[in-house]
This record gives sequence, structure tokens and C-alpha cells, in this order.
Amino acid sequence: MKKGLILEGGAMRGMFTCGVMDVFMEHGIVFDGAVGVSAGAAFGINYKSHQIGRPVRYNKKYCNDKRYASMKSLITTGDLYNVDFCYHTLPFELDVWDTATFYADPMEFYCVVTDVRTGMPVYHRCDHSPAEDIEWIRASASIPIVSRPVEIRGNRYLDGGMSDSIPLKFMEDRGYDRNVVIETQPVDYVKKPQRNMHLVKAALIRYPGMVRAMQDRYIMYNDEKAYIRDREKEGEALVIRPSEPLNIGAAERNPAELERVYLLGRVAAGRRIDEVEDYLKK
Repeated sequence: MKKGLILEGGAMRGMFTCGVMDVFMEHGIVFDGAVGVSAGAAFGINYKSHQIGRPVRYNKKYCNDKRYASMKSLITTGDLYNVDFCYHTLPFELDVWDTATFYADPMEFYCVVTDVRTGMPVYHRCDHSPAEDIEWIRASASIPIVSRPVEIRGNRYLDGGMSDSIPLKFMEDRGYDRNVVIETQPVDYVKKPQRNMHLVKAALIRYPGMVRAMQDRYIMYNDEKAYIRDREKEGEALVIRPSEPLNIGAAERNPAELERVYLLGRVAAGRRIDEVEDYLKK
């Protein structure tokens, strides 16, 4: 039996995921592997580094800091979330990502990115080095239009959620047969087609594959949600998700709102922690 953890993205809806993960870690729940998408990757690395509370802590502390995310950064650098601050200063100086523990822990950790040339998902196992793996994490969380493509080894990548938003099938294909999925939308959520595709096409004119991925994303996402519901009904996946829309801004600047959504995740996990433990023992 291989136990897997699948972490959906969703920008600051990811605070819900952080709440669930912290309860899991507090109860000593161990997975053999995990895959994170976008915010699910950026926050999910803390599961492997055993850092309870870290992502909600630094987001609350820096959400109003102009070095973290700002229109000035978007205009001057092409990235809403300032790269130097978010992916260098913060994790390696201010609220340090425990890379020693991360690489010592045997859990496999994957992040999903989208190849801007093909529009297809790429799955990177974070087992290289902090300097390289943080770039893959950045690519996974780089939202199109408000982020520049991230170049790694001669290829360019953006947000993994555009090509594989909730990669349960990926984990199943790798032999994970006891999977816990953390979603950030309610069970009945249906994604609608991307708005303003004319702007997307203009901004990504060099990357028609990425444009196609964004145009078709709602189909992929809704198919994945349906698949996960089916696997849940069959007893082949356990899913924790919010019961109602989280209604939080993608770049939320109110620490109280971040805390609210984080606590919703803690409550959701707490209610089902016995079920999770039993499921992973079967």
C-alpha cells in the first residue's frame, strides 16, 4: 500500500489546505508521497519539511508588505508576487524553509507545472537542490498574465493548475492506492470557461499551447472533479473539501481572512481525522 496526498491549488484558498495539513501533521499522519499544484505546491512543501504553521504564519505577516505582492512589482518585473522576496528572501532568510528536514524525509514530493510551449503538464520530483526545486515551485504557482514564464533547463513553465489541477490520476498511475485529496472548492463547484480569452491570446501570443490549455481548462477541471467524486464513492479516495465557497481574494491582504480560511481547514480536518487514520490503515 502506498499512501498519497494530493493538494489542489487556488491561490489563497490554499489557506484551507494549510489548516488541513497542520491537523494531519499534529496527528502524526505520514504519506509516502505527495503532489502539489500551484499554491498546493508552495504550501505543501511544508508537509515534507514538518513545518506546522509556517505558510499561514508568513502569509499573515507579509500579505500587506509591498515586497511580497504589489502592482508595482507586476509593472516593473512582470510578476505580481515579487520573485526575489517570495522565493529567495522569505524562504531562505526571513521564515526559513527547513531544507535539511525536507530532503531527509523519505516522502516523495512532486509539483505540477505547465509547459508553455505544449500546454501539457510536467511533473517534477523535488529531490534536486533548494535552489532548483524552489524554481519549480515558483513555476507551479506562476499565474498566467500576472507572472512571467519561469525558465528551467531551457524550457519555460507556468501554473500547473492550467493543465492538471487535481492530479489524483497521476498519483494512481505511480502506484499510490490510498489517496487523500484536499480540494479548495466545494463538491458541487463547476468551473466556467476562461473569461477574456482575447486578452489571454494577446498576452500569450508566443505560446499557443498555453492558450489552448487555458481555453480548455474548465473542461479538464470539471472532468477531474467528476473523476474524484467517483473515486470517493468507490472508496478509492478520501476527499476533504470546504462545504461552502471560501470567498477569499486570490491576493488577500487581510490577515483575519487568511486566518478564517485556515481555521476552516483545521475544522474540516478535525471532524474527519479518525476517518483519515482508519482509511490509511486499511
